[in-house]
Amino acid sequence: MIGMKKYSLPVLINIFLSGLIFLPQQLGAQNKDSIQLQKLTDWVTNQQYSFIAQSVNPLSGRQRQLDSQYDLKVSKEQVVADLPYFGIAYFSPVNPSDAGIHFTSKTFEYSLTKRKKDGWNVLVKSKDLNDQQDLNLTIYSNGKATLQVTSNRRQAISFNGYIIAPDKEKTDTH
Repeated sequence: MIGMKKYSLPVLINIFLSGLIFLPQQLGAQNKDSIQLQKLTDWVTNQQYSFIAQSVNPLSGRQRQLDSQYDLKVSKEQVVADLPYFGIAYFSPVNPSDAGIHFTSKTFEYSLTKRKKDGWNVLVKSKDLNDQQDLNLTIYSNGKATLQVTSNRRQAISFNGYIIAPDKEKTDTH
């Protein structure tokens, strides 16, 4: 028994010291995640964020990867969309440059509900556009998000991406 204690004591000391080395790293990572979640919560509840689209999923067609040039900006004053569109349009646009999802809505409903497991569901309904746009945004606590856009004039389309602060540039990577 005494010989076993001699051999296990150095092992226990090494385990203890390893814990002291890695514990601050783990606590730092948890603290960083907590701060990021608090920031995200503030952005979503205060209606001050941008959704950056990374990929698009049209109903007819395949998923396409996008660059960081496409976004949806949400504030209490307005919702601004600059997103591509791939799919079937029920009405042709008068101007061919209007082929994407490009609009600014200053009169809209903003509905926020907490998801049971993770994040929030956001519904934005424009009220001042010729073609009413309904935006269903699912935001997860890690900052990732999906956006589904429905309209009376086109097939629905969805996007995958992430949420950033409204004052960050589109070129930020997540």
